[in-house]
Amino acid sequence: MKIKPSYLALGLCLLFITNIQAQDLNQQFDDIVEKYYQTDMPGATILVAKNGKPIYRKAVGKSDLEHDIDMIPENVFMLASITKQFTAVSILMLEEQGKLSLDDPITKFVPDYPTNGKTITVHQLLNHTSGIKSYTGIGDLVKVARVDKTLDELIDYFKNEPMDFDPGEAFKYNNSGYVLLGKIIEVISGDTYENFVEKNIFDRLGMTASQYGSNRELIKNRAMPYEQDANGYVNANYLSMTLPHAAGSLTSTIDDMLKWQNALRDNTLIKASSLQKAINGSELNNGEHITYGYGLGEMTLKGSKGYTHSGGIFGTSTNGIYMIEEDVYVIGLSNCSCNDIGALTQNLAAAAIGKPYPTMKDVVELSQEQLKQWVGAYEFEDGAIRHIFIKDGKLKSMRESETNTVFDIFPLAEDRFMFEEGNIEYKFSKTADGKRQAIFITDSENVGKEVDKSMPEARKEVTLSNEILSKYAGKYELAPNFIVEVTVEGNKIFGQATGQGKFEIFAENETTFFAKVTALKVVFNKNETGVVESFTLYQGGQETEAKKIE
Repeated sequence: MKIKPSYLALGLCLLFITNIQAQDLNQQFDDIVEKYYQTDMPGATILVAKNGKPIYRKAVGKSDLEHDIDMIPENVFMLASITKQFTAVSILMLEEQGKLSLDDPITKFVPDYPTNGKTITVHQLLNHTSGIKSYTGIGDLVKVARVDKTLDELIDYFKNEPMDFDPGEAFKYNNSGYVLLGKIIEVISGDTYENFVEKNIFDRLGMTASQYGSNRELIKNRAMPYEQDANGYVNANYLSMTLPHAAGSLTSTIDDMLKWQNALRDNTLIKASSLQKAINGSELNNGEHITYGYGLGEMTLKGSKGYTHSGGIFGTSTNGIYMIEEDVYVIGLSNCSCNDIGALTQNLAAAAIGKPYPTMKDVVELSQEQLKQWVGAYEFEDGAIRHIFIKDGKLKSMRESETNTVFDIFPLAEDRFMFEEGNIEYKFSKTADGKRQAIFITDSENVGKEVDKSMPEARKEVTLSNEILSKYAGKYELAPNFIVEVTVEGNKIFGQATGQGKFEIFAENETTFFAKVTALKVVFNKNETGVVESFTLYQGGQETEAKKIE
């Protein structure tokens, strides 16, 4: 059979264009990764898949700093709370087999569990609405994490704690609930949680590099876990893998995690109807919708719908994102709790669905007259007041808040500006009556109308000595399994939350600090002898105390 030359030329042209597009996308991915990781630091493995096939597979940084070993894509990591996906699907598998109902009270499987006269259901364990106190918020987590416990000993550790609220009345992320789900799986199956997951999920899907984590077993290609303190990188605090159990003890690789996501997409383990319950959020008793379903949470990225879950544990930060319509999966596994793997995966996902966040490379030059046309105050639909003004020849934004933090905004066009990280934008315009308006764009759009309001003063900072700042260095537990590490470098002080990037905070006085990267205030609390015991975080109208644990 002869092929016409014109058809052959067209085919070669299309192939060439496809290859160029793939190269461009790979370069976008590389540029994003390089913003977060360097070759001489703890690293990460990253995979981006489209239609179930990898389109980007990367290892960056070191898997072992002491032996100077580079990261490889096959490295094995603790999944931390991504484990909850596997626990939730295990429960849904048992439901489909008729072995439990999500409306069953947990006392059906754990008869001696004290519920204080309340009915706590399997459903409420799955979506963190049980009211049971999370065991990672009891006592000194660093000390508790060093002690091996059987599953029953672990449940005994938290079962008599007072409940945080009545079942179904509120949402509060809770590791105890998933430990109890692990117990229910063991009671029904007559086997250990470890064996159940390995036989019914890992073996079935060919996830040969995945297993229940172990401190004693040799695990090929295991990445060593790290943390960061004022002196640099250190080995992560010891964690007995008996402690996270069904809430966070599984380990895996990016390749195995793609097999897992494909199985969810293809309904290999559970029906589509069961998956929908897991990924579409849930409701409180009063009908209020919450974004957390069963082991997974809803997300919207640049207007596209998806689901996600992250994980953070001593020396590990993980995040997975699946965009439903685009059939795009991004998984990132990092061997340091100091790295912001969540921001990285979100940026990669946005690029993969063709809606990349802008970068400083996209910034354009505008005249002062062009900038001045948007100066003013805007009141937004959520009640926020934001002031746009010029200082030092640049356009800036201030949201009225506890901190009145000022942000630089950079022009992408005459009417479009971005914040430095690129994941927040303004779109300015004028209405028919000549009034200005601004659309504040994150994963959703919030419209602000021009108002006549004077701008409050920005927070003024003072300089404190290293001697004063060093008293605040340490680790603080802001929420169960969510640690903020405070470090000091010279006369600068920094905060870094589990799975997020490090940012500087600035002193307003000796105990009160504020951030410039986001609107928050931190007040350090001392006892009668002057020893720092905690800090109080003021952010988004909420007040949260974080106890110092180390």
